[in-house]
Amino acid sequence: MNDDVINENVAEIEKYLRKVDYIIRLEGRQIINQLNITIPQFTALQILIHNGNLTIGELSQKMSLACSTITDLIDRMEKSQLVARRKDEKDKRVVIVEVLPKGYDILEKVLKKRREYLSSQLIDFEIEEMETLRKGLEGLYNAMKE
Repeated sequence: MNDDVINENVAEIEKYLRKVDYIIRLEGRQIINQLNITIPQFTALQILIHNGNLTIGELSQKMSLACSTITDLIDRMEKSQLVARRKDEKDKRVVIVEVLPKGYDILEKVLKKRREYLSSQLIDFEIEEMETLRKGLEGLYNAMKE
């Protein structure tokens, strides 16, 4: 395959991945707004649940935001009972952020809404088409992950 064809395909794949991601995120935002949670709070919940409990500094790095911004974000999330701060058992100077049951519940509600939307859009796909799409996305993810 020549380089022009490869580059054109890569550009098209990136474009459609970006568009699909945007549409799915829009669907998720509808329920986020109903649950009185902000996008940064939802992002923080996703990161914390995916990575396990983190310090403010670790969360700051993963979200590419200043520690002071994350501290304010966590303050608001604590007031909403989404997360709690606790001292690290090994080093009491270290503060860990952990997700509370309400945080897990909100994440699951948003992801369920996204899955329902995606399911409604895939309704006309044959099983084989869905499996091909899933395998292709899985292969791309595996190639990209650390």
